[in-house]
Amino acid sequence: MIVALIIACEVGFWVLLALGLALRYLAKMPRLGAAVLLCEPLMELVLLVVTTLDLKNGAEPDWKHGLAALYIGYTVAYGHYTIKWLDGHAAHRLAGGPKPAGAGYGKARAVHEWKLWIRTIIAAAVALTLLQIAIWYVGDAGDVSSLEAWQFGALRAVGIHALIAVAYTVWPKKAPAGAEERPALAGTER
Repeated sequence: MIVALIIACEVGFWVLLALGLALRYLAKMPRLGAAVLLCEPLMELVLLVVTTLDLKNGAEPDWKHGLAALYIGYTVAYGHYTIKWLDGHAAHRLAGGPKPAGAGYGKARAVHEWKLWIRTIIAAAVALTLLQIAIWYVGDAGDVSSLEAWQFGALRAVGIHALIAVAYTVWPKKAPAGAEERPALAGTER
């Protein structure tokens, strides 16, 4: 049931996002579109409650509970960023707004990657906290090795993402011939 709920939350995220952006830009109902977009966090709250109830009702902690924690952490850290990024592109494509700048080249790109790495740290911190609470909650009553493995996975993701940011710092991405080096669009790097 947890896996089905995670899939439903992911599908729901994209459906609400598409509906919210369509209402904002196609139907010219920006307030209603914003209200729909504000419903996004409710799905993660439902996932958290269902996962907690599953453990409370005696379910053996396993990979599904760990995946739920990582999904919630990722959504907390990257959800608003993703919505803002897509909103900028929807405003450009559907409402004639300015074309959003990309991540940039050279130093601007390296800074962008380090800011994304900070988001990955936030995602991992949320996931690690949720997993540790679950481990304490289960206590000696069950096998928590799966949850501990997910904690290691979250830390490994932070390390891998740091290596990516280091690579962009040491070997900066060069602008293609004829393209100007411009900084990333304000707000997209957050």
